[in-house]
Amino acid sequence: MYMTDTQTDRARMKLYTTKWCGDCMMTKTVLDRAGIDYEEIDIDDNPDAAATVLAINGGFKTVPTLLLPDGRVLTEPSRQELLSAVGA
Repeated sequence: MYMTDTQTDRARMKLYTTKWCGDCMMTKTVLDRAGIDYEEIDIDDNPDAAATVLAINGGFKTVPTLLLPDGRVLTEPSRQELLSAVGA
């Protein structure tokens, strides 16, 4: 099946991070080792992304925040929660 750019974008996990966040580094390492595709968005460099994270997390800039393709949200997941959520 051919996917449009919009469908492809929706099918890709979004990972909201910062450069200085240790939990973000751990999350990226877990996803990379599991071969999971994601789009990393640094909220320090992107005001719109920061606003999205604030809205998702009740006014807190909590990272890592993940938006899964099925609409679920994970905020600061443990390794086990992350692997379970992505089916790895």
